[in-house]
Amino acid sequence: MTDNIHIDLIAQSTGILARFVSNTIKLLTEGNSIPFISRYRKEMTGSLDEVAIGNISKQLDKLRELEKRKQTVVAAIEEQGKMTDALLKRITNCYDTTELEDIYLPYKKKKKTRAMIAVENGLEPLAQLLSKQTFTDIAREATAFITDKVPTAEDALSGARDIIAEWINENEEARQKIRVLFKKSAILSTSLIKGKEAEAQKYKDFFNSSEPLAKCPSHRMLAVRRAEAEGYIRVSISPSMEDAILILERIFVKNNSDSALQVKLALQDSYKRLMEPSIETEFRNLSKEKADEEAIKVFANNLMQLLLQAPLGNKAIMGLDPGFRTGCKLVCLDNNGQLLRNSTIYPHPPQSDTKGAAKEILHLVALFDIEAIAIGNGTAGKESFNFVKNLDFGRPVEIYLVNESGASIYSASEVAREEFPDQDVTVRGSVSIARRLQDPLAELIKIDPKSIGVGQYQHDVDQAELKRSLDQTVINCVNSVGINLNTASKHLLTYVSGVRPVLAKNIIAYRNKAGGFTDRRQLLEVPRLGPAAYEQAAGFLRVVNPENPLDNTAVHPESYHIVEKMAHDLSVSVEDLIGNPVLRKKIDIREYVTEKTGLPTLQDIMKELEKPGLDPRGNASPVDFKDNINSMDDIEVGMVMTGIVTNLTKFGAFVDIGIKQDGLVHISQIADKYIKDPADVLKLNQRVQVKVLEIDRERKRIHLSIKHA
Repeated sequence: MTDNIHIDLIAQSTGILARFVSNTIKLLTEGNSIPFISRYRKEMTGSLDEVAIGNISKQLDKLRELEKRKQTVVAAIEEQGKMTDALLKRITNCYDTTELEDIYLPYKKKKKTRAMIAVENGLEPLAQLLSKQTFTDIAREATAFITDKVPTAEDALSGARDIIAEWINENEEARQKIRVLFKKSAILSTSLIKGKEAEAQKYKDFFNSSEPLAKCPSHRMLAVRRAEAEGYIRVSISPSMEDAILILERIFVKNNSDSALQVKLALQDSYKRLMEPSIETEFRNLSKEKADEEAIKVFANNLMQLLLQAPLGNKAIMGLDPGFRTGCKLVCLDNNGQLLRNSTIYPHPPQSDTKGAAKEILHLVALFDIEAIAIGNGTAGKESFNFVKNLDFGRPVEIYLVNESGASIYSASEVAREEFPDQDVTVRGSVSIARRLQDPLAELIKIDPKSIGVGQYQHDVDQAELKRSLDQTVINCVNSVGINLNTASKHLLTYVSGVRPVLAKNIIAYRNKAGGFTDRRQLLEVPRLGPAAYEQAAGFLRVVNPENPLDNTAVHPESYHIVEKMAHDLSVSVEDLIGNPVLRKKIDIREYVTEKTGLPTLQDIMKELEKPGLDPRGNASPVDFKDNINSMDDIEVGMVMTGIVTNLTKFGAFVDIGIKQDGLVHISQIADKYIKDPADVLKLNQRVQVKVLEIDRERKRIHLSIKHA
């Protein structure tokens, strides 16, 4: 019964038909991965993509957590002996976390409150009398409650008001109406903490500011919270107190009697002392959750674009990690990314050994038949790029300036130590720069996404949710591209659907022992890789130059018989069918629809037959930056130049213009028309023409424009 309710709730929330939600939940519960479900079970899900399936999974987890919380609440109330049939029914039928907590609030164990003390002092009957608001001689009534612990009538009234204040705070209708007020008109206000002005300059926009909470964008909310956490500003979130008090008076005040005046006083105290702080905390958490969600979505989208950027492919590459005093580290890799040679050159000051550096580069390029050179874009990056670009290799050698963010993180990691136990961190970093040109996906997944430099306040958001989202993004990217079974690293294999670290290690061991895979079915010979793991993984693992041509496609082995039947019906081989578009046009896929295989799967199969082994990411191509622009000192306002989009945020895009500092294109400078999100019109690694609008050399900030370039 609960599962059916969950299905209906998720269907209503997502707009996805209930039967597809039900099937998706069933597939997830059975242990199928999101990429596998998205790619190979389209008939069951209505062709839902990874994002939609991930959303269903996330909502299901939240509903299951809510069920656990309900059990805790029921047990706590039953332990107090206060459970009723009506209350149990309310809790059982509640599917809103905030509503559940409101139901539970009167029964929740608290530290001793002023109201509890007043009850202990026998003042609850007086509070009940005042709440009726039917008598005027409150002093006489209060006198009856004077004791050693309540020495005066005013003390009695004060205690009674404390009890009423708690009742008001725990009233569900009141709390809900105040929440509506917060949602509609709460103001986010900030103020500078005295004496912090000098050290808080980067947050000067928030020294004394206010704006409607509903209109505060996610990036500003996260910045405000960071400034508050660092002790520079105070933050408050609240609506007009007069409006809040008026709402509560309409609920609780019945007339103008003296006892009603006591209720008014209790009401004001309840709001200021109990309800406002409580609901402000709720809205702080809700606004943070919303900001986190948007920031994580931006991060995940940027990461996906970065991982799916075009690779150079299997070419021999030289990697150059630039530097001045310590020199430039060189590495040469073969077409499979294996390290062949490493060296150090000193073309820049203070050594300025340009002749020796040129000789070494030319020698290594010739010796290892280097086809491209990847140069890190950090310190001395542009100078190194210009130096190498002007060398005469006697043949075409492509020169790339590569984003080196995270290379140093990789070089000191356990993964790098395992790959290159006998090399120091400088060599490992150079290898990372070269490999991320060869295959960005295969190399960048070795680095914590937070270190790649494509996030927005990534250290301020919920770290568990960020990790979950980014891990799933990496998994989706790896499986959307497909992995070469004979060259993939152990680390890369662990992101393949159905493959865990132990299986990845076993695959590598089997590959080394057998001299490589020639057939996907050999995976079943790998220790501990059974039919279930094979089903999940096989379609995402490619065998280049295989015995069966379908092994180098995304066609799942469970569907090979369909392609074989198509070929048989045309009296040709599968290889002929793949290589001949005329033959494929003769196929009417509707003839191959079965109870298990529908048109979505058949359409995917036909697309794969058109492009077996084709990398969906395209091919990398170099970007020409201006030769004479090496640092901020070389740029001027009004200059127009080519740049590469390196990061997208909700407020704008960061663009690499060939120097160490990226420039910012504010969202207002991206397009002539209004845009809500830079990601609507720009992508990571997109080439753009930009114009320099402003240069802040002191804070090392460059403001650019695309629309005026």
